[in-house]
Amino acid sequence: MTASDWRKITKQLRSKPAVLRKFLKHNRPKDRKFGIANQRCERCGRLGSHVGQYGIDLCRQCFREIAVELGFKKYS
Repeated sequence: MTASDWRKITKQLRSKPAVLRKFLKHNRPKDRKFGIANQRCERCGRLGSHVGQYGIDLCRQCFREIAVELGFKKYS
């Protein structure tokens, strides 16, 4: 279930609180403790291509944009 589907369904069930409670009990998305869904870019919020080494926590696109400011040098 995508995030837009999730918001749409909960919006429809707001008029029925008992049904909404039961739906949320069984279908709420899990809080992620590890894996790709937990690793977000601090700058843009992107999930994929995460550079977490040295505590950088950026996606590769943001890392390329600010690598020189962080002190990294391109050798080739």
